[in-house]
Amino acid sequence: MKINIKKPKYFKEPKMAPNAKKTLVSRCSITDDDGKSLETPGEIYLRVANHMAKAELNWGNGTEVEAAREMFFESMRENRLIVTRSTLYEAGNPTAANQLSPCFVIPVEDNISSIFENLGKAAIVQKNYGGTGFNFSKIRPHGDKVRGVLNAASGPVDFLQAYSAALSKVIQGGKRHGGNMGILNVDHPDIEDFIQVKDEDQTIKNFNISVGVTNEFMEAVQDDKMWSLVNPRNGEVVKKIKARALFDQISEHAWISGDPGLMFLDRTEEDNFTPSLGLLNATNPCGEQPLLPFESCNLSSINLDSHMVKKGKDWTVDWDTLAQTTRTIVRFLDNMIEVNTYILPETEKMVRYGNRKIGAGVIGFGHVLFKLGISYNSMEGVRFARRMAKFIKGEFEKASLELATTRGVFPNFDISTYKGTAEKYRNSTMFTIAPTGTVSMIANTTSGIEPAFSLGYERRTSFEKASENKPTEVMTYLDPVFEETLKERGLHKKTIIEKIIENGGSLHGIDEIPEDLKKVFVTTHDISWKYHVKIQAAWQEYADNSVSKTINLPNEATLDDVKNAYMLAWKERCKGVTIYRDGSKMFQVMATSKTKRLEK
Repeated sequence: MKINIKKPKYFKEPKMAPNAKKTLVSRCSITDDDGKSLETPGEIYLRVANHMAKAELNWGNGTEVEAAREMFFESMRENRLIVTRSTLYEAGNPTAANQLSPCFVIPVEDNISSIFENLGKAAIVQKNYGGTGFNFSKIRPHGDKVRGVLNAASGPVDFLQAYSAALSKVIQGGKRHGGNMGILNVDHPDIEDFIQVKDEDQTIKNFNISVGVTNEFMEAVQDDKMWSLVNPRNGEVVKKIKARALFDQISEHAWISGDPGLMFLDRTEEDNFTPSLGLLNATNPCGEQPLLPFESCNLSSINLDSHMVKKGKDWTVDWDTLAQTTRTIVRFLDNMIEVNTYILPETEKMVRYGNRKIGAGVIGFGHVLFKLGISYNSMEGVRFARRMAKFIKGEFEKASLELATTRGVFPNFDISTYKGTAEKYRNSTMFTIAPTGTVSMIANTTSGIEPAFSLGYERRTSFEKASENKPTEVMTYLDPVFEETLKERGLHKKTIIEKIIENGGSLHGIDEIPEDLKKVFVTTHDISWKYHVKIQAAWQEYADNSVSKTINLPNEATLDDVKNAYMLAWKERCKGVTIYRDGSKMFQVMATSKTKRLEK
């Protein structure tokens, strides 16, 4: 069913690359009964802008609704405001639930009724395009007493597998499983079983897993001390193990399969502005959004690449327009809280009438560095990341303060750590760096704060058979900023492009490419893990939520590389860390020609 919205005078179709247009329409358009798309890209954006602007009636009048609609539409059409895929599909769609939050955390208690009641709630969330995170650490260990009966408890790993099996039957949009994050704290007696649960491919494939670690544990690893595993039921020490040996196990299994990552619990809790409501000990599936029990968050991103302007032959950041877009995205996401359909009443209480967290992020940072001639693999890149993050966070805060003057502070303000301060925000948190996989294709830029994965690569998309959950469509890309540079330098030749793609999309070893281009146009696997971590830490310094970034490693990376990356992420005050060694999973979303050779 197509929604008929009268097109305003300012309506224009966006200029989009063919692959970007294909991705947007195929993933986000309303369709007829035969699955045929009924909307153009501009009509999708107008539908979303129209839906979000309706919230203005809560504080203003029809004039303000139209002004907001135009502002939102123009920001999307100009590729400055990048809206999450689920929101692009759901918002204002008469055939959808209009559930606009992609991030949820569902609590897991140590009793069977709560465990399965909340599993049912998670299934409802996933049916409605949400991703869910869980911390299983309250569950008593495997073999523990249950009502005085010895060896009766299943333990958290069994329940993790039960959640995975149940939620794998929920298919979103008939195409894919929802995402999940499973976390177990490092002092749980079943932690060693948890660490190795994903060693074999196809095991709990709809879950990412992370170990929740404390500063005390990381210090024990450094000092080679013993570590106590404690039964959460009664607080008794069940076993002692060398902290370094446990850390080695975590690192080894991450080297094997990419899991588990680490969640740094103490660092995360520092930004819990309503601690009386619970601990921040779980995140959404990709780790960028720590949330309290039954809390959810809305996400969207600013396309930094679209805020670059060329003066003569040189690129520069248009800081004034960037400031304007920060105000637009904060208003957009605060409006989203109002027009969202809350499928769980507990979530509406925590979000709309509670903390009003938003997750405004960025996309296209890798392309910004390309245009500025700055290597991602450098301290100059780290310094620029910190500068940009500081500017954006300051503008988010200004925007939220401004909204609060007309809309009021977030309802939980008086029980927050902001009480008694001049920081009277509309939203308790604002800044999130999400992975932005699909929408980076729509924006035709680099994902989140990641470097370019490859200058020429294949991306596997869609799921033809939901029951098999296998990516089946392959789309080939040449990085647009790099391609334009090749044309400017007279190097846009078929033979050179074929060499680059065959070389895994890297310029390393390509004699025809000048050294100055090789220095700037570095890709994921050209970059040392140290700079992956340092760039993440630079953004995390100013992101009051968290940062989703992968510390990509080449296939030949060593176990020590993994251990050192994890340790540096803790020292640099990241809130979490995920590594991925190229080719270590059977199905990998982004692949270069080199990865394909590893899979054979």
